[in-house]
Amino acid sequence: MNKNYPGIFTLPFFLTLLWAGQVSAHGNTPQSLQGVAVPQTPGLLDGDTPIVVDKMAAIQLGKALFWDTAVSSDGYVACASCHFHAGADARTQNQLSPGLNKQKTGTTFEKTASNENGGTNYKLKTDDFPLHKLTNPNDRNSAVLFDTDDVIGSTGVFSRRVSGENKVGNDVDTCASVKDDIFHASTLNTRKVTSRQAPSVINAVFNFRNFWDGRANNIFNGVSPFGERDTKAAIWITQENGKTIKQKIHLENASLASQAVGPVLNDVEMSCSQRLFPDVGRKLLVRKPLSAQEIHEQDSVLASLRDKSGKGLTPTYQELVKTAFAPRYWDGTGYFGKPKTTKAAPYNQMEANFSFFFGIALQLYQETLVSDQTPFDTPRVSGTAPQIPQGFDEHQANGLKVFLNAHCAICHKGATLSAAAHPNVFDPAATPETFRLVNRKTINGAFEGKGVAQAIMDEGFANTSVTPTERDLGVGDKDPFGNPLSFSDQYMQKLLNGTSFVDSIIVNVCDFDNAFILDFKYNELRDDPYAGNCDEIEDYAKIPKLPILQAELKRINQGRAFVATKGAFKIPSLRNVELTAPYMHNGSLLTLEDVVDFYFRGGNFNNPTHFATVVFPQAISNQEKADLVAFLKSLTDERVRWERAPFDHPQIKIPHGHTVSASAKDVKQAQDLFLTIPSVGKNGRDSNLGALQPFENYIEPK
Repeated sequence: MNKNYPGIFTLPFFLTLLWAGQVSAHGNTPQSLQGVAVPQTPGLLDGDTPIVVDKMAAIQLGKALFWDTAVSSDGYVACASCHFHAGADARTQNQLSPGLNKQKTGTTFEKTASNENGGTNYKLKTDDFPLHKLTNPNDRNSAVLFDTDDVIGSTGVFSRRVSGENKVGNDVDTCASVKDDIFHASTLNTRKVTSRQAPSVINAVFNFRNFWDGRANNIFNGVSPFGERDTKAAIWITQENGKTIKQKIHLENASLASQAVGPVLNDVEMSCSQRLFPDVGRKLLVRKPLSAQEIHEQDSVLASLRDKSGKGLTPTYQELVKTAFAPRYWDGTGYFGKPKTTKAAPYNQMEANFSFFFGIALQLYQETLVSDQTPFDTPRVSGTAPQIPQGFDEHQANGLKVFLNAHCAICHKGATLSAAAHPNVFDPAATPETFRLVNRKTINGAFEGKGVAQAIMDEGFANTSVTPTERDLGVGDKDPFGNPLSFSDQYMQKLLNGTSFVDSIIVNVCDFDNAFILDFKYNELRDDPYAGNCDEIEDYAKIPKLPILQAELKRINQGRAFVATKGAFKIPSLRNVELTAPYMHNGSLLTLEDVVDFYFRGGNFNNPTHFATVVFPQAISNQEKADLVAFLKSLTDERVRWERAPFDHPQIKIPHGHTVSASAKDVKQAQDLFLTIPSVGKNGRDSNLGALQPFENYIEPK
């Protein structure tokens, strides 16, 4: 017991109970996703004046926009171009990017593990994996055979800049090529590649924040990914008196809408530089959606709107917006801003608000992409401990036990198997005061004899030492406005100087796994003026006194004021993980066996913020590894594997490498090669197409 706080366990005693399985629920089987409610956005569909007045029309709009290649500047890249395979990207050519997220930026490509030159237009081989190759895959400290700061990302657009006014309805923006010093083959520009791997959009609606670094805010501001951080974000709303004014909006639980508006203007992913969202609206609104793409006659969402030609839809985007959204967002008259780069006419209200329509429509479409029909989601066998799903065979059941015993469920917890999910997914009765978005956990030393380190960290984000921290700061980086992306860094700033959070969050010290009272002395603490209702554990509502906190921050690794955000990334869901390789934020691992080796050897490195409490060297037999992989494959929804509704889709041609020749459309660009993904209806892929395969099946063996 802590003599300063009778009845409260000391830290070593607490840890003893934790590892004995008497504290924490990480030994319990996570719940099924069936019946788990999607976090709702207040005011979107409910209330006296809902934003969306026809939900199905909004979903149809969202699906069309998600799959339409005309959304991009060059008419060849859709949102789906990076999310066409179980919600992720299974392309194999021109997918390498140099270490552009490094603190000391590297802009040159390195040789691959297969001793090829790599770089632009490279075709991946199995021997290129993993990107950090060890003599003994089970020993993190064994000799390193290969390492690179290159990443496997997703092909985007060429380097181009807006150069004039678009022709209304054209599928290509008016842009001029800009010499690319990184992505080029000889004198020809090649398509750029993102600096992180594309995570799956399936079940992403359950995440509190999206993107690997969490920058897609839980609050949608109607314009950008950054929620209330973007203080200039506002949309045009027509009042009852007929006057249209610019207003800020605050839509909660809308991180998918925040995420959706990011890539559209990103000059690596989808856009010429200097493009504006109203210009995207001006181009698209008069068009018929998906006009150059085939729609399956049994498409689960779009069939009723399908043009008789089999390509595209009959209504225009403008007509879909009018059907889906309340008129106050599109029927105003007047001046709504003028294009900055051209002498074109002022925008109308629908064009000016196009980012708003785009984000909400894509969110409502992606809300339908829930995969909850897996063997893991079958009813549990009564009387088993842990609870075993009825759909499991012996190997899957044994793999679940390995998963739980190895503490995997500490991070991959809850129905989505991700601690990055919205807190309501774990506790539907929770209130904002009890959302544990910031936590204080034991992250180092517990298993390596190096002493215990406590760290303040964002719930659902962890540094597992995939790469050295300096290669990519993840959630430990800053937004474009200079604010910390992480909630934890904001919390430390608040403790130091009382500054307000830039995000609408509440941090309650009483909800921490390890409160400050566990390792600070009584006379080092003060009452927490920021704590909410702590009920019966008010003694936990203590924070370090300012001089103590300042002194700790000057110690190595910030002492007891350690904030573990640098190099931390969103913990992904494991659902459909069989189909979403290559794995990790840098695409460094090829197979599930590689992933198991990575975690059971304790990662690749030992970063200062490494989450060693759960990513530490552990023994695992070949049979246990095989069983664990069998369990992970039990998380595949057969509807996803066969692209049955709601995972069916239109046809799409996706850029997939280049020829050595110049493009006929632009002699400064390399000629594109394409991967054609055929349209699929609600009944899924037929036997001729076959099921989706793991990524390793698509790449060359050598």
